[in-house]
Amino acid sequence: MAKKPFNWWLWTKMLVAGGAICVGGPALTRWVQPTDEELFQKYNPELQKRSLERRVERQQEFDDFVTKLKEYSKSDKPIWTVQAEAEKERAKQASAAESLRLAEEVKARREAMRREAGLPVETGSSEGSR
Repeated sequence: MAKKPFNWWLWTKMLVAGGAICVGGPALTRWVQPTDEELFQKYNPELQKRSLERRVERQQEFDDFVTKLKEYSKSDKPIWTVQAEAEKERAKQASAAESLRLAEEVKARREAMRREAGLPVETGSSEGSR
């Protein structure tokens, strides 16, 4: 059985077409894609104004996010685990602060009711003797 000759023309066409697709596709995408400035110029004036007003706030949020990620990455645990633990701790602190606020609110209401009724206002030392 005779060996087929190597088809140089076919392989050359394949390499040229493959290179055009692999290099030309991303190049075309970058050429057609608008820049951030071009997109911003296409906003209506109200959106441009709102975007400019919130720019500093968004940059601060991003900086806070990156700072937290750097802090979380110092741990040996995965970032999502450390983040979940930090979120639980924040929720616990928020719950404690809310409980304290509600206790103060109840105390203030009780004192207001005692004043309205003409009773003497309790001091902090008599609360513990109840």
